[in-house]
Amino acid sequence: MPAMSKQPPSHTATQARELALKLLYLLDATDAKTVERQMPELLGSETDSRSAREGARELYRGVTASLGEIDAKIAEAALNWQLSRMPYIDRAILRLGVYELLYAHDVPPKVSINEAVDLAKRYSTEKSGAFVNGVLDKVFQTYCPEKV
Repeated sequence: MPAMSKQPPSHTATQARELALKLLYLLDATDAKTVERQMPELLGSETDSRSAREGARELYRGVTASLGEIDAKIAEAALNWQLSRMPYIDRAILRLGVYELLYAHDVPPKVSINEAVDLAKRYSTEKSGAFVNGVLDKVFQTYCPEKV
């Protein structure tokens, strides 16, 4: 098993996650056509690096391509919670985190979970960080045993 990196996530990767979160939130609030139409504007900020914008686009497209499977894993792991009743922001953060756990093999699971928890603490409610941590840890333990 490869050793997990002890380095913090890069600023570019963190920016990419934040930008992807905006896109996923907008997807929940509107529809895919609206997101595609507004993506250049949402990702056009000069304050974000080109790599971050490209990373966000890749994360968004990865999540949406596997949305059914990702949502099923969240629904199974989020005991006593219906996906449709979760706040948009929490659902978007969970989708991003589950995508990284299942498909982003170059990102250590601990980093994916910690970054998602940080997003929840920054953009959602006081209790969302713990909720996101619990759901993602359950998904990790259930579906990624080879990474433990």
